[in-house]
Amino acid sequence: MEYDIAAIVEGYAQGYFLMADECDRLSWYGSCDRTFIPLDERFRYPKSLQRVLNQERFSVAINRDFQAVVAGCADRETTWISPELQKIYWLLHQSGYAFSFETWQGDELAGGILGIVIGGAFIGESMFYRIPEGSKVAMVKLVERLRQRKFVFFDAQMMNPHLERFGAYQVEDEEYQMLLKQALQCECYLV
Repeated sequence: MEYDIAAIVEGYAQGYFLMADECDRLSWYGSCDRTFIPLDERFRYPKSLQRVLNQERFSVAINRDFQAVVAGCADRETTWISPELQKIYWLLHQSGYAFSFETWQGDELAGGILGIVIGGAFIGESMFYRIPEGSKVAMVKLVERLRQRKFVFFDAQMMNPHLERFGAYQVEDEEYQMLLKQALQCECYLV
């Protein structure tokens, strides 16, 4: 099957995201409110995680094993990352839009975050861990990177208790569209 990568990127640039249903049918979704991971002083994390960061148990890499991160994100009881969506992520990766932000413990992939970069927007698609704290350290290090590179926002799409612990907050669609328009005017690079 052929995919129109430009059209897929345009869908994300309009504020939509792809998900598969329980029958693996892929569709575009929008939301009346979006969840952001703060890139300012509102970002926070548990003190216990600071100890892990101080121990430097994990190293960080970008795209060292993109496909393993996608597979890790898809490997759950119920997943919206169908085999077809995994192919699309790979094509987006090859086109310079999809990235994996990874933590490693030696030669073992500890965790990672899968995201799409368009202008100054980092759109987080999913995250996973194989080693406890692997994805949390990835989150902290990714926020540091996005701040350094002057990204406008880190869109985590949907709220959950895990993200709330990092200070995640929701924005209504009108504000999201305004920030998205601003982000699309920027040229930010993760790598």
